[in-house]
Amino acid sequence: MSASSKKVFVLDTNVLLHDPKAIFHFQEHDVVLPIVVIEEIDHFKKDQTEIGRNARNVSRQLDRLRAKGSLSLGVTLEGGGSLRVDVDNHPLDIGILREDKHKADNQILACAKQLLTARKEKVVLVTKDTNLRIKADAIGLLAEDYTTDRVEMEELYTGHRTWDVDGDQVDMLFDGGLQPSADMELSPNQFVTLVDRANPSHTALGRYFASDGLLHPLKKIEQHPWGIKARNREQQCALELLLDDTIEVVTLVGKAGTGKTLLAIAAGLQQVVDEERYHKLLVSRPVMPMGRDLGYLPGDIDEKLRPYMQPIYDNLDFIVAANTEARRRSSMTVGQLEEAGYISVEPLTYIRGRSIPNQLLIVDEAQNLTPHEVKTILTRAGDGTKVIFTGDPYQIDNPYVDASSNGLSFLAENFKNQALSGHITLVKGERSKLAELASNLL
Repeated sequence: MSASSKKVFVLDTNVLLHDPKAIFHFQEHDVVLPIVVIEEIDHFKKDQTEIGRNARNVSRQLDRLRAKGSLSLGVTLEGGGSLRVDVDNHPLDIGILREDKHKADNQILACAKQLLTARKEKVVLVTKDTNLRIKADAIGLLAEDYTTDRVEMEELYTGHRTWDVDGDQVDMLFDGGLQPSADMELSPNQFVTLVDRANPSHTALGRYFASDGLLHPLKKIEQHPWGIKARNREQQCALELLLDDTIEVVTLVGKAGTGKTLLAIAAGLQQVVDEERYHKLLVSRPVMPMGRDLGYLPGDIDEKLRPYMQPIYDNLDFIVAANTEARRRSSMTVGQLEEAGYISVEPLTYIRGRSIPNQLLIVDEAQNLTPHEVKTILTRAGDGTKVIFTGDPYQIDNPYVDASSNGLSFLAENFKNQALSGHITLVKGERSKLAELASNLL
């Protein structure tokens, strides 16, 4: 490899806190960590949060690399590059106030600027801090976001596509299945709307099965789950995935009011209470307030968590009422369902270390999770457990992820070729005309 093509990547602290294995993802290029990054990692290591766990993970990895040689001189990495901790003091005279020169961001900038001046290789500052990238650009440094686990929303797998076909092919779907064209490259459990070229109103909705390589029509729902009916094509697709126990991971993405959580809970109640496929319905969500937090809340643990879990209870109340009306007889209340052990509403805070067998787990507001947190949740699933993730990547309250780097988008894109996984993006809001209008216009 020529010296002109080799790069030096200077990493910001937030990159390591986001992905503890980031130092190994730069292949044959060199990685430099300014000493202030190590100091910041040390500051975060005592936190009892995901950030704290990542900080401790980074420290352990650096300690293992230290055994291979001096980190200040550079240690060779498996990809062919090297890792070095820069311990030099780099002055940065760009008009920064004296008291600001020792800020971590400015020390990182100074390190990268000095490397650019002293070395012939291309120097790139990697940070998830937008403002730091702007400052780097202002002083002539090349700066990039950490994109290893990013999924661009324009390219996110939707789980559905349209196929223009001849009229007889639409009918073939219901007669043993239809072979898709070779150039379609469908993913397992992807949905396809067949449209008759001669008569566009003649359509059919099918699902691709990797087991036989054919498109098959959606299963007919004999009984709507707890009185909840699909109101559009994407909701039909969602129910197909939710009610199929051969699919162990389902991701539902969509804007507010598209019915993600409602459909997931309704399908879950049918499979737990009516069909007894699973022992319990466990509904959870990250404890993440929208806007300014209210601080400490009074009461015991259940009373403290109730405001965060209230959206789930709102959906449960609606479903129970719909079930009562659909069956024209009294149904169990939400409280009775909890007391009977059919359903449990819990925060995600304490899921680490648990094993969850034979349960249907719904993770609401999953767009606020990091890819690592999603991995942690999925590795808790025991035998016979199905996990459903719902969320809207455009409604993120977690300051450490965005629409492209959150765990929900990452999971949907990376699991799309797995036969045990299914995904659908819901498009049309069904909550109310007002909610749909607000979602589209504001």
